[in-house]
Amino acid sequence: MAHFCDMRAWAGRSRQSRALMIAVLLLSFIVSRSAVFASPLEDGYAAYTRGDYATALRAWRPLAEGGNASAQFNLGLMYDKGQGVDQDFWEAVKWYRLAAVQGNASAQLNLGLMYHKGQGVDQDFHAAVQWFQSAAAQGAVNAQVNLGVMYANGDGISQDFKEAMKWFRLAAVQGDTLAQFSLGLMYERADGVPQDFVRGHMWFNVAAAQGNAAAGKSRDDLSKAMTNEQITEAQAMARKCEASNYKQCD
Repeated sequence: MAHFCDMRAWAGRSRQSRALMIAVLLLSFIVSRSAVFASPLEDGYAAYTRGDYATALRAWRPLAEGGNASAQFNLGLMYDKGQGVDQDFWEAVKWYRLAAVQGNASAQLNLGLMYHKGQGVDQDFHAAVQWFQSAAAQGAVNAQVNLGVMYANGDGISQDFKEAMKWFRLAAVQGDTLAQFSLGLMYERADGVPQDFVRGHMWFNVAAAQGNAAAGKSRDDLSKAMTNEQITEAQAMARKCEASNYKQCD
């Protein structure tokens, strides 16, 4: 599942606005698998992974029409991407919604993204937030990051940096580098927390260790405003955070 962050746009923001310029995550392109109706779902999954979309559709459509949430999500995804069918955002939304109301977190995430982008529905940030909240409450990492972004930017909901921090942290401890990077930014800029260069450096370092290049640059830039003692402390905190699998990062 891909992440995108426009750092040049973010860097150009004024200190007064301080909204995190992080784009909402791209769609989750991983099909759902379930123990319910396991054989047809697995048959469809095997066909999907080898690019045989016609066979996947034949396996999943009857299950989706019969109310299976995983199959409904998968069907929505294929209409969303135009795999084996003509791309049809309206039809994708239809199937995502049927799965989402049954509690399928992936469908809730993607339905939120459709509302965020105005694909198959009128653009509605408030509805996007609601669906992200549903998926995030189930532990869906991308939904947690998206929700953090919406709170940080005040899109579809009142701007609330503390709430943004909460959702970024939940995703960060699951190893999400965009969430870790976002925490670093918030500590650096005092968004919802007292300014803390040591913790900002730590989160940048943790994200950079996983390959987030923007976090590495931010860490190096922040180091110029820190003492050697602060940098040493931040590095020690980052090592502890990584060694604990992101559970001891304070």
